[in-house]
Formats: sequence, C-alpha cells, structure tokens
Amino acid sequence: MDLNEKIVDLEQAVQIRSRWKDADEKVVFTNGCFDILHPGHVLYLTEARMMGDHMILGLNTDASVQRLKGPGRPIQSENDRAIVAAGLWAIDLIVLFDEDTPYDLIKTLMPDVLVKGGDYTFDTIVGAPVVAASGGEVKTIDFVEGKSTTRIISKMIEK
Repeated sequence: MDLNEKIVDLEQAVQIRSRWKDADEKVVFTNGCFDILHPGHVLYLTEARMMGDHMILGLNTDASVQRLKGPGRPIQSENDRAIVAAGLWAIDLIVLFDEDTPYDLIKTLMPDVLVKGGDYTFDTIVGAPVVAASGGEVKTIDFVEGKSTTRIISKMIEK
C-alpha cells in the first residue's frame, strides 16, 4: 500500500467515514503533533486503535504545531510526520488540520470513540461533549512513563 493513500483531505475523510458508518464499523479518532514518533506514541496509537475497527488521526500542521509548542517546533515537517504515522498499522487515515484544536474535524467526522492521553479529562478533551451527545465514547489512555518528544529533544541538546 502506498502510504500517501492514508493521508487524505477532509472531504475524502468524510466520504470514507461515511462508508465505514454504513458498514457499521466503529471509528476511533485521536489527534496530536507526533513530532518525533517514539515508543510512547506507538503504544498509545495501538491501544487506541484496538477500541474500534478503524482509526483516524488528526495531525496538526506545521503552523498549528508552532503555535502550540513554540519556536523551533516542529522538528519534522507535517509531510514527514504524516508519512511516518502512515507507516503504522494502527492508523487508517490521517487528516491534517491547521486550527489550534481539532474541534471542527471531530464535529465533522463524528467518531464513535474519541481518545486522548491520560493527562486529559472529559472536561478538557476538545470535542468530548459533541461526541458523547451523539452516543459516542470518550476515553483516555495512560502515558508510558518517561517517553516524550520533549525528553528526546532535551537529550539531543545535552549531547
């Protein structure tokens, strides 16, 4: 499979999501920057994917990452981050978003399961009320201790 086939625009994602819904297949959604993919990310994405039949990843664009993380980020371009993420079996579709939050993306795609890391609560997960109101589930996954992009960058700077 061509990895670029997993990277779609919102219109394509809506069409594919509709086909999955018609087939009564459960769709999981998560989002993030995934700047330097590490074991914590892979374990998180794998666990999230196990909650449904398909997973859509909302991936922050470079401009969005820079606004969230500050100057010097992202380390990798949005295209490079998308290609690396597309190589994971757990991810079926990747949709880039330029906003500060994936609210519009979540509201449009209306996943059956919305997943975020354990540092979030229902009240802090963007889109949680919309997904829950439509009958969907909102779940969190514990982080893998000691695994983070920030920690990797710090180690690289130390050397």
